Amino acid sequence: MTLQQLKYIIMIAETGSITMAAERLFIAQPSLSKSVAELEREMGITIFNRSNRGVYLSEEGTKFLSYARQIVEQAELLESEYKAAPPPNRAFAVSSQHYAFVVNAFVELVREYGRDKYEFTLRELKTAEIIEDVRTHRSDIGVLFLSKFNREVIRHILQNEELKFEKLFTAKPHVFVSRSNPLVGRKKVTLDDLKSFPRLTYDQGVKNSFYFAEELHITAESPKNIIVSDRATLFNLLIGLDGYTISSGVLSSDLNGSNIVSIPLESDEIMDIGYIITTDRPMNELTQRYLEHLKEYIANYSP
Repeated sequence: MTLQQLKYIIMIAETGSITMAAERLFIAQPSLSKSVAELEREMGITIFNRSNRGVYLSEEGTKFLSYARQIVEQAELLESEYKAAPPPNRAFAVSSQHYAFVVNAFVELVREYGRDKYEFTLRELKTAEIIEDVRTHRSDIGVLFLSKFNREVIRHILQNEELKFEKLFTAKPHVFVSRSNPLVGRKKVTLDDLKSFPRLTYDQGVKNSFYFAEELHITAESPKNIIVSDRATLFNLLIGLDGYTISSGVLSSDLNGSNIVSIPLESDEIMDIGYIITTDRPMNELTQRYLEHLKEYIANYSP
């Protein structure tokens, strides 16, 4: 069954004549008759009954016609959407762990683009989903971190998927807490200091391996744990429950307000925050420009 055959059926039903339909379709009448016969044989039904005055729809044919019209109408909608005017070009897409600086750089790139039509995409995702997005070229780059704890595992996965990691900067661990948290004012905190507060971490879904966690010291003892899926919820819980999350410490009030404070965490870990790209295609101009914005933002707001 083809879309063209469905259009044939509609025209024959409207004219009530194979001969007249063939004339309007600019095809030979025998070819049209053959196409209809092949469709009837394929579907196992009789679409048209024949009479001396022409053809008319059978009971099965009437039902078939209603489906045929729906399919043809949907196809025409697709054509009008994509042929009448070209769709917006997919300009740039990034998938990332939950970093505010990724959003800030994204904002600057979109502002700079300055065209009437575009399609930019920013996805804050689970670690495994970021890798998959870049592998399948759904995103141009992915932003995540490597540490002493996860480096070997993540690099092995990236190598198997023909991806490579490029470091942007190295951050020492910090904790984000609300400005009203009792820990605010300390020069640094320890993991023991944090045990009485709720620990907030990001959900990693079905691939909830410790190696995919977005937070350092994920295996450290913590009696109070809350798992969330988005950054806004995490920040709200930091404020509402005096919770904490372990992070890079890169924070500004531009998009995050002034209610969150970053405090250094005493730790022997580090966060190599960087981006992943595929090895089979060159980086486009917008991706390069995005990375420039990212590096500039990080340089201005790193602790």
